[in-house]
Amino acid sequence: MAITDAELIVDRRRMKRRLIFWRIAAVLIALAGVIAYFGQMDFARFRDHIARIRIDGTITGDQPTLDLLSQLEKAKAVKAVIIHIDSPGGTTAGSEAIYEEIRDIAKEKPVVAVMDTVAASGGYITAIAADHIVARGNTITGSIGVIFAFPEISKLLDTLGIKMEEVKSAELKAEPTPYKPMSDKVRAVTNEMIQDSFAWFKGLVAERRKIDPAQVDILADGRVYTGRQAVANHLVDELGGEEKAVAWLKTEKKIADGTPVLDWSAKSNNESSGLGFSIANGVIRALGFEGFRQRAESARLDGLLVLWHPDL
Repeated sequence: MAITDAELIVDRRRMKRRLIFWRIAAVLIALAGVIAYFGQMDFARFRDHIARIRIDGTITGDQPTLDLLSQLEKAKAVKAVIIHIDSPGGTTAGSEAIYEEIRDIAKEKPVVAVMDTVAASGGYITAIAADHIVARGNTITGSIGVIFAFPEISKLLDTLGIKMEEVKSAELKAEPTPYKPMSDKVRAVTNEMIQDSFAWFKGLVAERRKIDPAQVDILADGRVYTGRQAVANHLVDELGGEEKAVAWLKTEKKIADGTPVLDWSAKSNNESSGLGFSIANGVIRALGFEGFRQRAESARLDGLLVLWHPDL
């Protein structure tokens, strides 16, 4: 049956209406996406403000934190940065990376560190990267030193009838190891590595805190200090909280009165940290040796540690 011109016109109009409908729907969906995207944005960040960030827990120099610090350096609306620190430290290399990023920020805008409960070892390295340090009177800080800790489980393996075989290219390859006692030679070269990092840490303290190296040697015996003790030893500038940090920025760095303080945060990072001695730690946990738990956790961190903890 032949299709009349009238039927063709009606069919075309029907198709045109459908096309218009889907075009409108596509535009609405796109608009919804744009609204949702900008709805998550904090437009206050486009105005001049002081950025507040937090360095919490174990410091590993994770990429999200480094990215956040890089963003703060480049953000034109960020006129100053306040870093709240609540950390016992972490890896030496991770702390070094955080330190360098903070120093890059400080070349462009003032940075103040506010110590909360703990800012020790690598947490203290983070603090001295700032231009000014504020601590609570009972903050735990200091712990200037480097540690390389791991569980030595050779006797446990002997009891279980387990022997670790190895073929290696040289005597010091993959040493020290948790599967046998440390030899004098291994202990000596490991100590050389620790002392090199320790000298770097002490150099940072002397440079950033303007303390004579001989005095730093006295302060850097690994002990922790309260905030009050740290101020007395010139490791920290003053006692207080964020209000003191803001007051310093206004007085010393001429940040305008009323400049808001806004939170910035790093994207979440679900990647686990550490290589170390995972097999040894697995044996310890499987056998229920809870007394070794903290040491096993620290051993999971890569490399040398600038870490304070009462159980270490």
